[in-house]
Amino acid sequence: MQAIDLGRRWNSTVPRLLFAFACIFSLSLMLLLGYIGLTVTRAMEREVDAALYWELSYFNAKPVNELVGAIQERIQRERIQTNYYGLFSADGKYIAGAVKRIPTGVSLQQVGMTCIAGKTCEDIFSINGHVPTPVVRVMAERCRDGKIFLVAQDLTHALRSRAIILNVLIGGGVLSLFGGLAAGLWVGMRQERRLKEMRHITQKIAQGDLQQRLPVGGRDELDMLSHLINHMLDEIERLMTDVKGACNGIAHDLRTPLGHVHTLLAQIAERATAFDDQSLSKLLERARSDTDLLLNRFQAMLRISEIGVLQRRGGYTALQLETLVAEVGELYEPLAEEKSIQFVLRTPTIPPIHGDRALLFEMFSNLIDNAIKFTPIGGAVRMELTLTSLGPRVDIVDTGPGIPCNERSAVQQLFYRCEQTRHIAGSGLGLSVVSAVIRVHDFKMKYGDVESGTHVIIECWPQTLA
Repeated sequence: MQAIDLGRRWNSTVPRLLFAFACIFSLSLMLLLGYIGLTVTRAMEREVDAALYWELSYFNAKPVNELVGAIQERIQRERIQTNYYGLFSADGKYIAGAVKRIPTGVSLQQVGMTCIAGKTCEDIFSINGHVPTPVVRVMAERCRDGKIFLVAQDLTHALRSRAIILNVLIGGGVLSLFGGLAAGLWVGMRQERRLKEMRHITQKIAQGDLQQRLPVGGRDELDMLSHLINHMLDEIERLMTDVKGACNGIAHDLRTPLGHVHTLLAQIAERATAFDDQSLSKLLERARSDTDLLLNRFQAMLRISEIGVLQRRGGYTALQLETLVAEVGELYEPLAEEKSIQFVLRTPTIPPIHGDRALLFEMFSNLIDNAIKFTPIGGAVRMELTLTSLGPRVDIVDTGPGIPCNERSAVQQLFYRCEQTRHIAGSGLGLSVVSAVIRVHDFKMKYGDVESGTHVIIECWPQTLA
């Protein structure tokens, strides 16, 4: 299995969902605040305009010669100044009131307009030397005699109330956002713990421990998925147990009679020498070879089964890989010399690894045996141990016929053999044993690109899920 980095939090669904929730909530809150602010402002303007219209109607009902006096009386009578009045001539010259000039843009059709101090209201309002009103709502009309009468109302208190409402909404929204994020983070961490436990158990299942089961009890989608997977594992374990039992039974039952047949053939061959029959001797030799081949295949099948049910990590120890590789090379170097094959072995010193020495020796022996077996006379085989940033790596390169790219996965299956190597004696189980040992150790086997021959790479470090 290829290494996958699942340790980064951002690769988890929880942070992304929380980020999406925060963005959507913030955008929704801004839209809500904008809608509330706009609605409150329009409602406030409508109410103020209604009051200003009533003021205009009230003063417009006064006789023209009493209008100035009525304005002065209203100003003196109001203790808290909220309304401002101004009377101007037809050409806009100041006559009376607290408004010294007509603000720019004010309509004379009884239409309200908001003025802000420092912009459209600067130096307009002046009452007993007080600072001009910051924000007012202004409405004006032309009187019966042509003069212009203007009424303005202070919006400070209304705007302060609106600001308080918006601030409360903003504060409540921020608290709700952080509260929602905290609750989501807590729920997410809880789900993360469950997923971590499920991932840990799934890793054990992937390593071959089919007795493991996913935890249940959450009463949610994960719990439903765990029940389905557990049911599937029950069926897989049952079927695999039945198949393994049948295969092992067949291998055990047939190995004994085949051994007897092999012994009988040897005895027949000894007696057949007295008849000096060359054809009979060849037939007997062929029968013995086929019987040996069947015995080797059954032995390999039983070995693969033994490796598959081996207790994980039970017999593992710290071992020096360069020593093990050197021993394999020393064992097969005479065989290479016998076939006039150049054998190159490179074993630098590297840190120890954790593994089963016997299984790894068997794995490398199978690989070197295949390399020498399929390399023609005068070829070359190289076995090299190197240390990478992730861990030790063993490269085995030969100049044989090679393995086609479309058959590299199939050659690890039981009894599969490439078309160009079917004429060479063998059981077709060597790479199956190698594959079983690699799965037990969580290593990885892959193929390198070479012009001719085969380049097998064994990455001797765990390749499990993080």
